[in-house]
Amino acid sequence: MAPWQRSLFDLGESVEVGPMGPPPARTALGGGAWIEYRPGWVRRQDLLFEHLAHAVPWRLEERPMYDRTVVVPRMVSFYREEDELPHPALAGARDVLNCHYGTGEAGELRTAGLCLYRDGRDSVAWHSDRLGRQARSDTLVAIVSLGERRTFLIRPASGGPALRHRVGAGDLLVMGGRFQQAWEHCVPKTSRPVGPRISVQFRTRGAG
Repeated sequence: MAPWQRSLFDLGESVEVGPMGPPPARTALGGGAWIEYRPGWVRRQDLLFEHLAHAVPWRLEERPMYDRTVVVPRMVSFYREEDELPHPALAGARDVLNCHYGTGEAGELRTAGLCLYRDGRDSVAWHSDRLGRQARSDTLVAIVSLGERRTFLIRPASGGPALRHRVGAGDLLVMGGRFQQAWEHCVPKTSRPVGPRISVQFRTRGAG
C-alpha cells in the first residue's frame, strides 16, 4: 500500500469534525432519495487516516460468486452498536451527525463499517445497502472519506446515467431518504496511480 501523502493544508495538532453549519444544497434524486455533500468536513484528516490505517483490525473477506469464491477487492472492518470505535473523533463525528440528522424518520446512526482501498485496484461494485433495500422507512448512511480522492458513482437502481463525485481528504457524503431503495453506488477501479483511501460508513439500524 502506498503511503498517504500529507497535505500542506492539513494544519493543527488534533482531529476535528464539523460543525454541520448551514445545510448544503441537498440534491434531490427522485424516488424520495437525496444526498448531501460537505467537502473537508474532517480537519487534520491525515492524522485520523494514519491512526486508522494502523489501529483498525483490517481483514480480507471472501464471497461466493457463481461457482467459485472470490476475495473482496478491499480491506474491511465492522463496528457494532456496542463496540468502541477505533478513534474518539469517529465517536464525535457520529454524535454530531446524530444531533443533525437523528431526529428524522431514519433514526440515529448506530454502526460503523470501514473500508480500506489500498490503491486503484481496490473497488466496490454497484450495490445498495442490503438491509436498506428491504426497509419500508427512510434510511441514512453517512460516509466520511479519508486519504486519496476516489471517484464515487451513483445511479438509479432502475437504470440510467451515473452521477459522479470525487470524495476523500475528509469529505462527508450523506445518502438519505429512499436512497438505498431507489439508487445504487460504487467506487470503480482505476488504472491511474492513486494512494490509499479509507471510507467510514455510519449507518442506521435499518441500513447495515
